[in-house]
Amino acid sequence: MAKNTNGRARPLLLWTLSAVLVVLVFFGVRRLTREELPLRVAEASYQDLVTTDSTNGKVEPQANFEAHAPAPATVKMLYVRAGDKVKKNQMLLTLDDADVLAHNASALASLRSAEASYQATQQGGTQEERASMTGELSKARLDRDQAQRDLDALKKLAAQGSAAPSEVAAAQQRLQVAENSLTVLEQKKSARYSSADLANAHAGLSGAQAAYAATTAAVAHSNLRSPADGTVYNLPVSQSEFVQQGQLLLEVADLAKLQVRAYFDEPELGALRVSLPATIVWDALPGMTWHGHVLHIPSTVITLGTRSVGEVLVSVDDADGRLLANTNVKVTVIEQKMEHVLTVPREALHSENGKSYVYRLEKKVLRHVPVTVGARNLTQVEITKGLTEHDVLALSTTNGEPLAEDVPVHVDR
Repeated sequence: MAKNTNGRARPLLLWTLSAVLVVLVFFGVRRLTREELPLRVAEASYQDLVTTDSTNGKVEPQANFEAHAPAPATVKMLYVRAGDKVKKNQMLLTLDDADVLAHNASALASLRSAEASYQATQQGGTQEERASMTGELSKARLDRDQAQRDLDALKKLAAQGSAAPSEVAAAQQRLQVAENSLTVLEQKKSARYSSADLANAHAGLSGAQAAYAATTAAVAHSNLRSPADGTVYNLPVSQSEFVQQGQLLLEVADLAKLQVRAYFDEPELGALRVSLPATIVWDALPGMTWHGHVLHIPSTVITLGTRSVGEVLVSVDDADGRLLANTNVKVTVIEQKMEHVLTVPREALHSENGKSYVYRLEKKVLRHVPVTVGARNLTQVEITKGLTEHDVLALSTTNGEPLAEDVPVHVDR
């Protein structure tokens, strides 16, 4: 009987040992899975929150004067160098303008001829033509008066039987011819030219005036003077150089009045408005910052490479001569500045199904906390509901494990 009892006890012992082993494994795995995660944290705190948008742009003068060659010519004389400060009406350069002067003289002659033609059309002819017409009218009136006297005399003779009726009829016909000739000359004097003739003469005068104005401007552009006080900041030509028509000769501007033509991506344009403050930095002068404000927002969107952008003009309010025209800069527009708001790092904020939440540290355990978000910038987010100041929030684990609710953690110092 003892032998049989020992035989039955051995399987029972094995089952008991197996159960104990399973329990040990379970608690061991649980122990491993509940190991505290090393955590990076941050506190919710009150601070000023500034929202900004940054982009690239190019510096340019607010008011720029560009001079271009009016015609192919040679640079005859340069009176300035690049970087020179100039006064209004100061001579800048002259071109060899012999051909321009010749064209201007020819245009003036054509203008005078057109003026004379238009005046003659308005007044019914030239002075010589009008004098000749006056003489013809005087003679026609004399002829008519004489024909009238002859007719009157013949009518008296015919009444006395001394003149035949045919003679009276012939005199009547001569009078009619004289009157017709006089009427034609009077009409010719009063309306020699039609309205179409007058319009044609006026068009010729307008064309001659435009041609003369163009050649006069070309003469002026061949002897360039500064239109205002400023700086010659671009002078791409040299003395004795031949230039083509339309070629840039120089640029003058007041470099104390600069602006930046900045290119903001389409989604960012809605937050921009005139007068928003801005900062400008140039990589060539690290540590330097210039300040300005938005002058103009775009009325349309353009394509710039692969970007859809709007051109925004930003003033440079403290230009000091060190920020150069035509340089590429970074512009940051300050869209909003909120004082003393509750904020958390953006890294602490999570979103799921359109709802925002954070993981708050409570007694070494993470708790899922829904929050309401307000303004935000690149690093901080405003929390309008769900947290209080000094709440400790999880940012991430230092070993790469994901965050989850109820997971035990410790702050990694």
